[in-house]
Amino acid sequence: MNNRLKTFRQELLDELEHDILPFWIERVMAPAESRFYGRIGGDGRLYPDADQSAVLYGRLVWTFSAAYRMTGSRELLAAATCARNYLFDHFIDPEYGGVYWSVHADGTPANMRKQFYALGFAIYGLSEYARATGDERSAKEAWRLFEAIEAHSFDSQHGGYLEAAARDWSPLEDVRLSDKDANEHKTMNTHLHILEGYANLLRLYPSEERLRNQTRRLLECFFTHIMTPDGHLGLFFDETWHNRYPNDVSFGHDIEASWLLFRTAQTLGDGELLKRAHDCCIRIAEAALEGYQPDGSMIYERHADGKIDSERHWWVQAETVIGLYYLYRYFGQPKAIEGAMRTWEYIRTHLIDREGGEWWWSILPNGAINRSDDKAGFWKCPYHNARMCMEVTTLIGSEGN
Repeated sequence: MNNRLKTFRQELLDELEHDILPFWIERVMAPAESRFYGRIGGDGRLYPDADQSAVLYGRLVWTFSAAYRMTGSRELLAAATCARNYLFDHFIDPEYGGVYWSVHADGTPANMRKQFYALGFAIYGLSEYARATGDERSAKEAWRLFEAIEAHSFDSQHGGYLEAAARDWSPLEDVRLSDKDANEHKTMNTHLHILEGYANLLRLYPSEERLRNQTRRLLECFFTHIMTPDGHLGLFFDETWHNRYPNDVSFGHDIEASWLLFRTAQTLGDGELLKRAHDCCIRIAEAALEGYQPDGSMIYERHADGKIDSERHWWVQAETVIGLYYLYRYFGQPKAIEGAMRTWEYIRTHLIDREGGEWWWSILPNGAINRSDDKAGFWKCPYHNARMCMEVTTLIGSEGN
């Protein structure tokens, strides 16, 4: 490991241990209420009565469990356990199974719909907690959520997974994940994060053939249906995999998927599939880099009409660091490490809030800080940036001294 890599690794560790995780423990965690607050605004204002999302809690369980598994810190274990207990006590539906989309600040259900994206994150978090602690209840609940997705979301006729259902698993007319999304039966985003949950569950249950088969099928969906001829990922599909918006591009999701898909293939350990993933993931990453800018940042989206959304979102920059590192480490592109370090420098210079802690939501196209969107909230969490720090430092550490 050369000195530049050592410095890079240490800077990421410092960011994780002295900025990201302390912010969430000291500012967002409410130990007296055995929960995390639902929102802190971009101006630093706390909203203690804000609703809380299953996505936030699934990601919190994963983040603090993974950080505990890496460091052995009892403080981080306490935070992981706080989030895990709240997920069990308030989000798991005791009657129909699955997780509610959101709950009020007092823990009572707010929106009881079953968004399979959220179930994927609950699997991701609970399986990581089980990996970190050996907790059997978390492992069993993660498996039950896998069974729920397979029973109510898997499309046995056309392959892939449907978006959402009502509390009792009956169909919904509006299955959108958010107001920004198209109301379509299948989306790249939900498939990516179900895959993420399944891959982590597979690390817990490596011999479960059904789980292995469905994870493999999910990868095949990406390579066969979701990936387009130019290497980008389609975003919204009907039941039969017709791409409804073929010219829309999400650079952030492209770069995130480029390494998550490859890592999933590594976990499956199938040599033929890993070779296919290697070839496809290089193409996805290279397509994503159409959005990479000279200053090291990654722009957000390109729409069908050619308009560019050049906002620099926090999560996109974090995923870009990992994606570029994978290009360097696994895909034979040694110069990609320079890009990863350049993106990290952009993050350090523009996105990290040195006074208030954590990262800003984004940098606006005019270069101003976005102080309107959350520091912590329904969608804003430590998952992308903490994972960036853990993933890259672990990989650099494995290169040896």
